[in-house]
Amino acid sequence: MNNLELHIRSFNDREEMGRQAARDIADKLKEVITKKGQARVIFASAPSQDEMLNHLAQEDVDWSKVVGFHMDEYRGLDGEDERLFGSYIKNHLFNKITIGKYYLMNPSNDEEAEIKRYCALLQESPIDICCMGIGENGHLAFNEPEYADFNDPCVMKLVTLDPICRQQQVNDGCFETIDLVPTKALTLTIPTLFESEFIFCAVPGETKRDILIKTFSADVNEKIPATILKKHNNCTIYTDQNVIGRE
Repeated sequence: MNNLELHIRSFNDREEMGRQAARDIADKLKEVITKKGQARVIFASAPSQDEMLNHLAQEDVDWSKVVGFHMDEYRGLDGEDERLFGSYIKNHLFNKITIGKYYLMNPSNDEEAEIKRYCALLQESPIDICCMGIGENGHLAFNEPEYADFNDPCVMKLVTLDPICRQQQVNDGCFETIDLVPTKALTLTIPTLFESEFIFCAVPGETKRDILIKTFSADVNEKIPATILKKHNNCTIYTDQNVIGRE
């Protein structure tokens, strides 16, 4: 590892991983709420987050003091489509708790108008916690290797999804075939995610093992966007894969 601040915790299975990640996130939420009066949190929306979110919804947190966001959204799907990331995070967390506020990206809004609207909401106050995953190609949110910019001046932008990323959506059971996966999406940029004070990263599954190994072994570079996490002072990765030995 290039940065000892990047902390990895390995578990025997996804359920154990999700339970511990949820406990740690809940503890940090309580700490931030006690200190600041509220916690502003960005959530990833993907099957890799299922176990963590299931346990997090059961944690004893004052959710009325939490403001929630999500980190990316498809373009080209109907606003009521259950495959939208907004639908996912509502079904897996927001509808299960009494959250104070949450803001979803509108997939039907004009692209420029939606970026302006959502960026304004994000920038009202610093983000305290980001709960994310890592893609099979190393992407963070939808910052694909081809478009990842560690010094991106944008808060949020439109991107084209690469074939590996789109196939992952099929592998995860979100779409039946790759032809059904949208080719465009809105995403928060890497600097936006990186500016979160604390990052909790749930990365389960055998298909993620290779990219985790590359993340830890490679130098920080935009071809493997996840390597930027080595430079974050408060990032913990949770996995069910034994990539560097169990803690």
